[in-house]
Amino acid sequence: MVLSQKLHEAFKGTVERITAPRTVSALKEKGVLSITEFIVAGDNLVSKCPTWSWESGEQSKMKSYLPPEKQFLITRNVPCLRRVASLEEEYEVGSEVLIDNEDNDGWLATHGNPKENNCDEDDNLPSMETLEISTKNPIQSIPSYFGGEEEEDIPDMAEYDEPDNLIEMDPATLRSTYLVAQEPDDDNILRTRTYDISITYDKYYQTPRVWLTGYDESRMLLQPELVLEDVSQDHAHKTVTIEDHHHLPGKHASVHPCRHGAVMKKIIDVLMSHGVEPEVDKYLFLFLKFVASVIPTIEYDYTLDFDLGRSSN
Repeated sequence: MVLSQKLHEAFKGTVERITAPRTVSALKEKGVLSITEFIVAGDNLVSKCPTWSWESGEQSKMKSYLPPEKQFLITRNVPCLRRVASLEEEYEVGSEVLIDNEDNDGWLATHGNPKENNCDEDDNLPSMETLEISTKNPIQSIPSYFGGEEEEDIPDMAEYDEPDNLIEMDPATLRSTYLVAQEPDDDNILRTRTYDISITYDKYYQTPRVWLTGYDESRMLLQPELVLEDVSQDHAHKTVTIEDHHHLPGKHASVHPCRHGAVMKKIIDVLMSHGVEPEVDKYLFLFLKFVASVIPTIEYDYTLDFDLGRSSN
């Protein structure tokens, strides 16, 4: 597996060095992007989602076909509250949705149907029938439920105007009061894994590529193998690989782009069948939505509501 991966990367690198980057659009035909289209889509993502930004990366790894200040996209400190295994336990087995089943190696949307919960949340709620509403008493509370007292037990504030009820304000007998700031209890702080997620342009596959840099609950760098705990188990050892980042130092987990073009082509075909003309600047929003099926517990920003494209009618 490791040997074949290294051979493929060597072949891929050679092809990238001797071929020019794509300049003609093939969005509808192949679901891929040209260099210009990738930059347009990236600019729109940064504009709509300010948590994303362009970066240059390491000087030695800069790609000449990309602008120096727009080598790749990144969003930092993305929370990951739990591992994928705990999420999958809450959904019924066998309810995955196959997005692309060509050659039996498609993408799976791992969010199935939630398992039944027999707990009735309404059992502990007070019934509205116990509230009496009338013109004389607009709202009558429920002392037995809320722990309140009857109205006649409420003291009359007018009584405190009487001399016997006044408290002597002797400065010598008064204790000074002040607030003391205390450090929060560590047990009450929710510590989670976080991720830096970057998107590069893969010249060989002519599509975006996602990279994951993980940190544990103490902000220590996660080993790339531990990142697989936050990847859908249907993809962890199949479409997610550990490789050298295109613009940053070290090994990183990456969603391999070999099927990105085919999946995006199918999504675009579905849009066009519904009379929606796909727009290049919306590409990364669609791309990040389907990548969410691979990393379902990493809560990055790809917006929940956006216009997919313009109507072709």
